[in-house]
Amino acid sequence: MTALEFSYQVGTFSKFLRPFALRLTRDGDDANDLVQDTLVKAFTNREKYSDGTNLKAWLFTIMKNTFITQYQRMVRRNTFIDTTDNLHYINSSESVQLNGAERSFMNEDISLAMRHTDEMYRIPFLMYFEGFKYHEIAEELDLPIGTVKNRIHIARKTLKSHLSMYA
Repeated sequence: MTALEFSYQVGTFSKFLRPFALRLTRDGDDANDLVQDTLVKAFTNREKYSDGTNLKAWLFTIMKNTFITQYQRMVRRNTFIDTTDNLHYINSSESVQLNGAERSFMNEDISLAMRHTDEMYRIPFLMYFEGFKYHEIAEELDLPIGTVKNRIHIARKTLKSHLSMYA
């Protein structure tokens, strides 16, 4: 494939990259940067593309890998390494004192919201929260996996509406 053909095909698929970038970054400017980085990498690595393969999938793979790399860099840059003897300052830039009252109010509100959630939604949600996988919950409750996912989703929506003051 010539450089001109490659450029034309990448141009036709570039309109699909921005919505995917928005889903990954959840920010318009970051999405534009991610699309630009993806296109630059695609053009600089044009010789690695094999003719006859799915160019759109190749571009999406470049974008996903670029996003993951950028995210990992950001996490590494924001991680604080503790050098104190008492280990009280892990991953914080300053000392914070909490009295526990806020946590107590939140726990009460969460318990109240859980009590207001119908049992058929609450049980799968609590099992998922405790670490069970969807298929394990489905087996335990003798339900189809789609029903389990739906009930967990409804429980989340219910809890979110009851706990909107913490959003």
